[in-house]
Parts: sequence; C-alpha cells; structure tokens
Amino acid sequence: MASRTDIEIALRRLAPGMPKHEFGAVVDHARDSRGLATASPETAAWLSLVAYVRHALTDYDDLLAQGYDQDSARFFVLDKINATLAAWGVRRTLGADDSGS
Repeated sequence: MASRTDIEIALRRLAPGMPKHEFGAVVDHARDSRGLATASPETAAWLSLVAYVRHALTDYDDLLAQGYDQDSARFFVLDKINATLAAWGVRRTLGADDSGS
C-alpha cells in the first residue's frame, strides 16, 4: 500500500489548487479503500479524486436514487466533474468512457 505521504505528494501534483479540507478527504479515501491497496500513489490519488468529486460535489448519488443506471448518472455529471478538476488545476480530464473509480 502506498504511504499517506506518497499519496499526498501525488495529489498535490495532480490537483495543486484543491482546497485543503477536500484534499484530506481524498487522501483518506485513497488510504481506506481496499480496492486501491495495491495501486500506485498516482493511481490512488486520481481514482480517489474522481470518486470524491463525483459523490461529494455533483448530483450523482441523487441521480442513482432516482433510478438512473451508473453509466447514465456518470454521463450527466461528467461536465461538472471536469469543471471542478480544472478549477483545482488538474490537467487531466475524465472522458465519457472513463469509469474514474
């Protein structure tokens, strides 16, 4: 498992403008996720970042609760995710075919 420090370094490079309180939540998710236990720090940071933005800052979970399937819900929140990532200085974008996490 990647160390907390390694994930923090990777996330700072990935999203230099990310607010501090959200930064901590993403790092915590990366460390606590069993699915990311063997991921590189960069992969753990990216997947946790996308998951955080999707669940905390978009209507994704509301769309699922309304009966949308995951692919449809992800489609509807894609622009919001990419706008948030860009605002935080992330150069990579999430594409329609990317699951993110």
